[in-house]
Amino acid sequence: MTAPSAGARPLGTAYTALAAAAWSLAGILQRQLQMSLASQLAGRAVFASLAVFVFVAVAERGRVIPAFRAIGRPGLAAAVLMTISSGSFITALSITPVADVMVIQALAPLAAALLGMLAGEPVRPRTWAAMGVAVGGFAVMAGAPSRPGLAGTAFSFIAMFCYAATIVVARRKAEVSMAPATCLSQVLVFAVFAPFAHVSEMGGANLGYLALMGVVQMGLALFFLSLGARLIPAVEVALIAQLENVLGPLWVWLAGLEYPSVPTIIGGVIVIGAVALQVMQGRSPKGLGEPPADLLGDFADPRASTEPAQP
Repeated sequence: MTAPSAGARPLGTAYTALAAAAWSLAGILQRQLQMSLASQLAGRAVFASLAVFVFVAVAERGRVIPAFRAIGRPGLAAAVLMTISSGSFITALSITPVADVMVIQALAPLAAALLGMLAGEPVRPRTWAAMGVAVGGFAVMAGAPSRPGLAGTAFSFIAMFCYAATIVVARRKAEVSMAPATCLSQVLVFAVFAPFAHVSEMGGANLGYLALMGVVQMGLALFFLSLGARLIPAVEVALIAQLENVLGPLWVWLAGLEYPSVPTIIGGVIVIGAVALQVMQGRSPKGLGEPPADLLGDFADPRASTEPAQP
């Protein structure tokens, strides 16, 4: 990948920031829904699968069937992992403060480095240091009087680890586009939860919020990311994507729906700082060009690929 031009860098940064902003809407939109969890997951999956399908059709210039066939077994594995991650993420949001969920989600790059090590990829010393700092940040949050409940924490960790595993799959099978796999994952989510959903709950405002979650929070984010990832290095995409974990709690706070505790804020800052330390390792002095291969071995995000990828 050649170094981006001076004009391309601000544009790529803006596109990636818009993608992160769209992802961050999950919490505030979920708080508006007045329906059962199964209805939330099934309804969101309908709009998300349609939005991502359209994205795949446009990105592949209408060659939809070959695009889905090309994902193979790695893509199917990623789809299953994303299905579990997506379901667990919305479940966690429904029972846990948004800030707590986002702090745990911010651990995904570090978890991916650890899982990558188990898959045979080396982990650099700075990555271990970042993991230690991140664990310390989570300990600060978990030690607060208003610490997250066990169920919410468990679902947040399941979502985070499954997403981290998806990152590892995408890293080891870089030729596989994650966009068709993302679409398939939402079809699987719908298939699992539709039998327990209630169509009567999906009218009025609920339908609008579900559409926003599927089309904007997933589909539009994927579109902006595909633009940004072509203009700036993957390492910068990964770093800018951390805005999602900052903006998510901010929206619910501005709306007066939740007020994160001081330990949660401190713990979140520590975790995101640790992730920044991990992502920035090996970055060139001018921040230009593609990150070195050993960095991608420690941190690889399908969202930072030049192929359309899952949000």
